[in-house]
Amino acid sequence: MIRRLSRREFLGSLAALAASPEVVVKPQSAYAQQSASPRHIGVLLTSPPEDKDVQQFRQGLREAGYSEGRDVVIDWRSANGDYAQTPALVADLVKRKVDVIVVETTVGTKELKRATSTIPIVMATVADPVGSGLVTSLAHPGGNVTGLSLMSPEISTKRLQLLKEAIPPLTLVAVLWNPDTPFHPKVIEELKAAAPVLSLNLSLVGARTPDELSPAFSEIRRTHAQGLYVMEDGILFAHRSTLLKLASRAPLPASFADRAFVDEGGLMSYAPNFGDLCRRSAGYVDKILKGAKPSDLPIGQPDKFELVVNLKAAKALGLAIPQSILVRADEVIR
Repeated sequence: MIRRLSRREFLGSLAALAASPEVVVKPQSAYAQQSASPRHIGVLLTSPPEDKDVQQFRQGLREAGYSEGRDVVIDWRSANGDYAQTPALVADLVKRKVDVIVVETTVGTKELKRATSTIPIVMATVADPVGSGLVTSLAHPGGNVTGLSLMSPEISTKRLQLLKEAIPPLTLVAVLWNPDTPFHPKVIEELKAAAPVLSLNLSLVGARTPDELSPAFSEIRRTHAQGLYVMEDGILFAHRSTLLKLASRAPLPASFADRAFVDEGGLMSYAPNFGDLCRRSAGYVDKILKGAKPSDLPIGQPDKFELVVNLKAAKALGLAIPQSILVRADEVIR
């Protein structure tokens, strides 16, 4: 027979157990924290990692309560601006069976989606996930991909408008793009539709590799373009120093999709705050590690946009930027 303990006997047994020198009683949460293995996060970059964006992602994890090394381990992989390396980097992360993969470009996301349908994928700064066929819709992504969209088609036409406002005499703008970047054709169609309204003509010049940048600028000079519009692209970003030198030799006033170009001498940029998006992507990682399915997490959009103007570059080009642009700029580099 099983003898039932009285309440007094039960409490006495607990007291004796706690007093025993060979037994240590720990709170359940502390036990779970120490016994659980760190979760593994893969990060796939096609461009060289920007320290400020990396730190913002880490900050997002800290805000969600994670300590790197204790709660999470991050496996960083970067193609350093060479799309050809992406498949091998993807295969490595998938082989490691990480818990979730964060990716910053359309090219990387497409490669990941081809390689795995089970590992959750979080887009940090992907241009147009719906138009690129990465997700079904912003509200209901479906599959194993979620994250953040840059809203590139909408932003791109706004950036062309700002370039025209900054330099009203412009009539011919060269558009530097990468034919290997999946979302570029759609953006080009948007730009073509917007150009007549702005009294602009566009000259499209492609560059797939760093070696094609110099020939591309030779073509741009032959078109007698008065301004340059550089599309958002991992390879162009990775080789921005070369690109900026070629633009200054042309010389051409240029608009960019990342303020890093302007910080390094370019004329102007209009873009989302990439650091903020990287920080927010950590929130998606947190939800997934806690059990959420990517298909149930709606795609987020930027809520911070920055117009940055470099007056040093304007002076070197002999340009006077209108006050209407300067008062709207989030930052003016003097």
